[in-house]
Amino acid sequence: MSKDTVVVFDRVWKKFERGEVHTSLRDLIPSVARRLFVRRPPVEELRQQEFWAVRDISFTVERGRAIGIIGPNGAGKSTTLKLLTRILRPTRGHCAISGRVGALIEVAAGFHPDLTGRENVFLQGAVMGMARAEVKRKLDAIVDFSGLHDFIDTPVKRYSSGMNARLGFSIAANLNPDALVIDEVLAVGDMAFQQRCINRMEEFKRDGVAIVFVSHNLQAVASLCDEALFMAGELKARGRPDDVIRAYVTKSEAATEASNNDAIRIVSTTLYDERGCPVADAMQPGASLRLHVTFSPTVDARDVTFGFLLFRSTDNLLVYDGHFTNAEIGMASIKAGEPFAIDFRFKANVTRGHYHIATRIYDNILQRFHAIVSPPVVFSVDELQTWDGIAHLDVRPTAVTRADQPRDTAWARMS
Repeated sequence: MSKDTVVVFDRVWKKFERGEVHTSLRDLIPSVARRLFVRRPPVEELRQQEFWAVRDISFTVERGRAIGIIGPNGAGKSTTLKLLTRILRPTRGHCAISGRVGALIEVAAGFHPDLTGRENVFLQGAVMGMARAEVKRKLDAIVDFSGLHDFIDTPVKRYSSGMNARLGFSIAANLNPDALVIDEVLAVGDMAFQQRCINRMEEFKRDGVAIVFVSHNLQAVASLCDEALFMAGELKARGRPDDVIRAYVTKSEAATEASNNDAIRIVSTTLYDERGCPVADAMQPGASLRLHVTFSPTVDARDVTFGFLLFRSTDNLLVYDGHFTNAEIGMASIKAGEPFAIDFRFKANVTRGHYHIATRIYDNILQRFHAIVSPPVVFSVDELQTWDGIAHLDVRPTAVTRADQPRDTAWARMS
């Protein structure tokens, strides 16, 4: 293990018991008795109603590095952060963070609802082991970053979830942590604040802070993190963020097939760039692409529609839904036993992010799908101009001086 290692998560397992809630003394006493006198099975075995939330997960994070954790709801991502910050204890394995930890795991977690925002800043500083004078010295910076000047002396129980997230991140980000542990709570903030948070985390990386970042925002994970984990209780993939995101999207949008998909089967799909090479890396907006799809029909079909659908993987937003009949693309009727291929040529006029394509064939006479596959390919677009949105408008602003303006323009008339 490197001397620069700040975060250690070593072969960690964590299990829970379904329905383990004790609302009365009558429920609690039998539960304690069972724990004291009933022989428990070996730690690696599960009793009835128990389940593994985290199974044999390992990773480390060094100074100035960031690791992103992605996966579906219930995958164990938040449990992993709670184990790291010692809110929970592992069933097996070892996890630790060296130095001061800035953590934002749940909205308003650690806040006292009856205390004001200002008082909660001092409370969180004390929890992190900071002297009151140090917190006071950083108070203005915390309030400025949060943008809560008008509400800093309001009890946090009256804060919205977005206001809680603003204050929580501002505290975590301004108290000089050695490690920053951030959960999906940034999603409740507005777009501009989220971008400020990402920019601040980039600054932390440059300053040598280790970051563990859990998010459903795949674009943020791809741009911020040096490594990514795809979790679903256990580790499904680990490596470069783009590779892990591709594995996650492919698994999450696992290939689906219509009940009669054997009628015209989609055999293979490959995405090529304008040079005719299979796409492997992120591309720039507007890139010319070609999706090559091979079909193997087992039935005759003379009137079909080919569907080409593009989705943004981050939120499954439909970006494009195009349909083309076999007559429109100059194709004769489909014959059983005669394989054929279709090239879908298109331009990736989309902003930065991760995308996947779905293809399908619809029989217009029988009124049913012959084949549906999603996603046959996954690709990513990389650019730095946009914050949000889908369409790439190729905006190219230029500065114009007053001397450059014709005298009859609106600008001249206004002067």
